Amino acid sequence: MTTYARRLGLFSGTMAVIGGIVGSGIFATPNVVAQRVGTAGLALGAWVLGGLVALAGAYCYGELGERLPKAGGQYVYLRDALGPLPAFLYAWALLLVIATGAAAFVAVTFANYTVALLGLPARTTMPLAIGAIVVVCAINYVGVAPGAFTQNVFTLLKLVALTILIVVGVFLALPSGSPTVRPSDGAAGPGGVWEVVVAMGAALVPVLFTYGGWQQTNFLAEEIVAPETNLPRALLCGVLVVLAVYLLANVAYLRVLGAAGLAASPAPAAAVMERVVGPGGKVVISAGIALSSFGFLDLVILVTPRVFQAMAADGVFFRRIAELHPTYRTPSAAILLMGAWAVVLTLTRTYGPLTDYVVFGDWIFFGLSVATLFIYRRRDRAAGAAPPLRFRTPGYPWVPALFVLSAVYVVVSSIGSNPHNALIGTGLLLLGVPVFYYWKLRSREAA
Repeated sequence: MTTYARRLGLFSGTMAVIGGIVGSGIFATPNVVAQRVGTAGLALGAWVLGGLVALAGAYCYGELGERLPKAGGQYVYLRDALGPLPAFLYAWALLLVIATGAAAFVAVTFANYTVALLGLPARTTMPLAIGAIVVVCAINYVGVAPGAFTQNVFTLLKLVALTILIVVGVFLALPSGSPTVRPSDGAAGPGGVWEVVVAMGAALVPVLFTYGGWQQTNFLAEEIVAPETNLPRALLCGVLVVLAVYLLANVAYLRVLGAAGLAASPAPAAAVMERVVGPGGKVVISAGIALSSFGFLDLVILVTPRVFQAMAADGVFFRRIAELHPTYRTPSAAILLMGAWAVVLTLTRTYGPLTDYVVFGDWIFFGLSVATLFIYRRRDRAAGAAPPLRFRTPGYPWVPALFVLSAVYVVVSSIGSNPHNALIGTGLLLLGVPVFYYWKLRSREAA
């Protein structure tokens, strides 16, 4: 029987964490955050708070990853703690829209920036986006090591792009005319304490979405060398690096543009580089965004098929998807399925609205996955002995409780801001229920 090969060390695991978080969000989301809080101090505070929530999640996933170092990550935790239906609905959401829609979106983002940089005709955008999906699928088809190597290279390149932005904005630029980096700057901000709380809460929604992605490294648990130590370390190191980079990037935005300028700029990274360096700076950061998008595309296709393979191995999906390639030891059929559906979403241009419908569902499953930690700890107490874990979540139960409450807040805020989309998204998720029971029935008949 073909099994996964452990070929990823601590460095590759850390790069996967960073690559899973840093997509194109940090180049655009700070604009939305500044709009919602109005001041530099509150904007930076929102990014610090979001980073602490991500760190809490990383601590929890570090313990979960050591408890169950299996391919599929969240799918495995949900299945073993809550049952097969919640786990299937998570995998269903990933396949239907969340992961495949993200792949389509970043492929098109990569193509848009590449076409603009190279001066290509607009009609080449869609073929380039589809070509990027095909290339990344091919890389990951032939082995986890080539996929991880590609991820490492593009993650380092996106960090270089962000470092250039930070150096230019923090060290080379003259500060904006307004005192943008003082926490006391409250001219355009909320007035009272309650208004500050409401504004910070609203800002946290895009911040937490921008910090999301670190959990995907757990999908690769069976391919990480010594996962009981390397997986928790990769999660913590990766999240801490991203927290520092995100904070410094926002300091650069605020120093050059000011709080009001950041709120008014939908492309703050390009605005900073163009203002300080000139048109050439805008080209540099555009290239960085293109590289970042391609790297994120590789990460999504590197890790997500492991979930589909685990689902199929449980007998609730096509049996062929459960098989690993005998030579490359990759979930080759799952990779082809994901790539094909991402191409369909790209061609039909449905990835945008579909992702808007179900994006809140990702945080439902985040919260549920971390909540499984309470179930595992309760099982330990019932058994009278805990497993010999090298890593345990510090601050338990408060740290996982903080994360679960944050996930609930994101879900409630997303539903409140667009109940129509949430209703459609709920329907799409619930479509997975009859599909699950169809596969269960088919699995029983086959037995």
